[in-house]
Amino acid sequence: MDYSTNVTYLSLEGHVELEKYRNFYFLICLTVYILIICCNVVVISVIYTNKPLHEPMYIFIAALLCNSLFGTAAFYPKLLTDFLSETQVISHGACLFQAFCIYTYVATEFTLLSAMAYDRYVSICKPLQYPTLIKMSTVKKLLFFCWFFPACEIGISVILTYQQLCKFKLNRIYCNNYSIAKLNCGDITAMSTYGLIALGVNVFLPVIFIIYSYLRILDICLKNSKDFRRKALQTCLPHLIIFTSFSVTACFEVINTRLEGNVPHVFAMIMSVENLVIPPLMNPIIYGLKLQEICNRIKKMIWKKNTHVFSH
Repeated sequence: MDYSTNVTYLSLEGHVELEKYRNFYFLICLTVYILIICCNVVVISVIYTNKPLHEPMYIFIAALLCNSLFGTAAFYPKLLTDFLSETQVISHGACLFQAFCIYTYVATEFTLLSAMAYDRYVSICKPLQYPTLIKMSTVKKLLFFCWFFPACEIGISVILTYQQLCKFKLNRIYCNNYSIAKLNCGDITAMSTYGLIALGVNVFLPVIFIIYSYLRILDICLKNSKDFRRKALQTCLPHLIIFTSFSVTACFEVINTRLEGNVPHVFAMIMSVENLVIPPLMNPIIYGLKLQEICNRIKKMIWKKNTHVFSH
């Protein structure tokens, strides 16, 4: 507690050998963050500037990439500042806000992946009904729900977490809602129970829905031609890779945070940040390379720039 300003500060003590590797950590994280911004912005701008790509599937991809930029913006600037600071501290309010942003990013990722699975399911399993079921008005409603519902749900969780603190040390490199709650003086049963319910709604329901969607898609693919299977796989594989990676890491983080398993600290820290490194970095690369339309547009954009440079 800083008594001169009446602000409560928390110490982030999850860093590993920071004094020894400070500059190395900073350079690696800065490079990763710049790559995340550049890769995501390129694919978003390609989708935004090309009218043929203003279709539900590509709009959902752009929304997913925007969500990655939102989540990483809540994580990397603070982390980079900590690498250059003598003390790694954050105010209680700022810590709760960071936890809100990161949790909202994770929850929104699952709802967006669910919306994308629904889009692929209708496209492959009910192609004749696709124009009726997936209209632009439906896409707008789905996108609003994908961001608004998780934000409200996480907002309530953060409000329940906000209590007087008795401990001021977090064994993490960023703020985690449940870890903050464990520092509280009061009872956290209500927050913990609500958190489990929110987890079920935000994670397990989308996971069940996505698995169901892809089982139906698989069933349709097995009944159709080889060419049909190839095209379906081309559009679904990137989504499945991202969904599997995100789900495994999110489940590990939840289990490790709540059960406090005997996992080596270094491994726990790596896994805790994986969803803020791999998906934001790989999403634009996977979708940019795997989906032919986006890949072709990026190639055209690069070719035009190179032609313009050489002509001058």
